[in-house]
Amino acid sequence: MLKPTALVGQVILYGAFAAFIGYFATSPRYRQVADDIALIKLSISHLGDRECRKRTPEELARLPPNMRAPMDCPRERSDIRLEVDVDGQAAFRTIMHPTGLYKDGVSTVYKRFELKAGTYQLAVRMNDNLIKPGFNFVKEAQIQLAPGQVMVIDFNPDRGGLFFK
Repeated sequence: MLKPTALVGQVILYGAFAAFIGYFATSPRYRQVADDIALIKLSISHLGDRECRKRTPEELARLPPNMRAPMDCPRERSDIRLEVDVDGQAAFRTIMHPTGLYKDGVSTVYKRFELKAGTYQLAVRMNDNLIKPGFNFVKEAQIQLAPGQVMVIDFNPDRGGLFFK
């Protein structure tokens, strides 16, 4: 049986512990970004194109009949070139390399940009086959960022390539 002083002591200690936890659960207030800042998150995972080439008639003639595929496509995937411009200024440039033991996996990038809330001209360009010059996926738009807003730059070939959400 507990003595009244032990019971009062436990209530005081448990109350102090609960108050301690309650205070630090709500204070100090955590802010991911400052009040006047918006975020742009670039998050892309994509399989680079295969760097295929057409075989010449002489090459096809040298191959056994069951191996005469007109296109020679290696297992490896191409590197992916990605560029992001904000108001005409280069914000991010990278070459994404394919993953995997045989360089046949997905290429991935994640980058976070903090910008003051406002209007910006955003341009994203991607080339998933570096043998071909230029960029085969381009998305340009004027965007309006509100304070605390998070905008995502993503890629989905079924939705036409690059998109902002």
